[in-house]
Amino acid sequence: MDIFGKIKEKLSNEFIDIIEWLDYTDDTIAHRFERYQNEIKNGAKLIVREGQTAVFVNEGQLADVFTPGTYELTTQNLPILSTLKGWKYGFNSPFKAEVYFVNTHLFTDEKWGTKNPITLSDDRFGLVEIRAFGTYAFRISDAGKFIIDIVGTDNNFTNYEINEHLKSLIATRFTDTVGEANLPIELYAANTTELSETCKEVMAPEFQSVGISLEKFYIENVSMPEELKKEIFEYSRIDKLDLDKLTKFKAAKAIEAAAQNEGGTAGAGMGMGMGFVLAQQMGGLMNPQMGGQPGSQQPATTGAVPPPMPVQVQYFYAANGAQQGPVTFDQLKTLFANRTINRESLVWKQGMSNWAQLQEVEELKSFLGGNTPPPLPPTA
Repeated sequence: MDIFGKIKEKLSNEFIDIIEWLDYTDDTIAHRFERYQNEIKNGAKLIVREGQTAVFVNEGQLADVFTPGTYELTTQNLPILSTLKGWKYGFNSPFKAEVYFVNTHLFTDEKWGTKNPITLSDDRFGLVEIRAFGTYAFRISDAGKFIIDIVGTDNNFTNYEINEHLKSLIATRFTDTVGEANLPIELYAANTTELSETCKEVMAPEFQSVGISLEKFYIENVSMPEELKKEIFEYSRIDKLDLDKLTKFKAAKAIEAAAQNEGGTAGAGMGMGMGFVLAQQMGGLMNPQMGGQPGSQQPATTGAVPPPMPVQVQYFYAANGAQQGPVTFDQLKTLFANRTINRESLVWKQGMSNWAQLQEVEELKSFLGGNTPPPLPPTA
């Protein structure tokens, strides 16, 4: 063999003849098969294992996609790449192409959470803030689209790199979904399964647009400030409580405790006296028409304690693009008088479902004037 034949044989041996990727990590999504100048020999063997997809890219254009299997790279199984290259005589010489291996197995236990509290409006508690977090699982469903739209020229693309984008997408769509759900605030934590399914349906098209399939989505917890949680618990108890039955039950327990008192004559007498009084009170509660024997009723004592002071309504208002308050009715009137706010300023108080212009709130229309009575009708 002459010198030129030896050089040709040596160069031929330098070209790739087996293309495969063994993944030893658990977080790599896409890996670019590296080779000097990306040269691949005609008739080279391509090995794509289960859970992988091989993507050939030629000068930024998607050429071919191979699912699991073993292939011999020729013009017969690279029709798109052959067209892009424009070879007239087949692969008589090595060709260049970038080869990406994409992991198509399920990526599980990916974390998501709301970075900032979500503000919601509740009919009973006004504006409230909640946070949420959970997990999701995804897989690459369209390897070609994913390589072209997301990976680009990254030679080793991990799930960490895509997670930040996906978590931002999830937080945005989660905020929209819970806002449109319009549930009472105490039901968010009790309906995480239904919310999870709804959020998955809303987010799936967004994931699919870049070649990703959202397989699972879970809301693990919806949290709120401790003071709000206490208010909700107290409201729930009061809403469910029968105060009349509670009073009768406590009176009966007091009589039972007095009857079992065996602490001496004085204690027994005191217990009997307390039991007698409580029995009278319980009898009156159970049947107000039964007042005992005629003439035995004691005159009612007139209470000297005044009723509680009325609670002033608190208003919030918008000024310079920010929420201000709370303020009382008189303070709000002063703000209107010194032109800090005007008739078109947004205001809100507990019980209103949304912010409204000052001129639309009935009790605030007095700020606008028009309180002078019309002239008297002419006398006959």
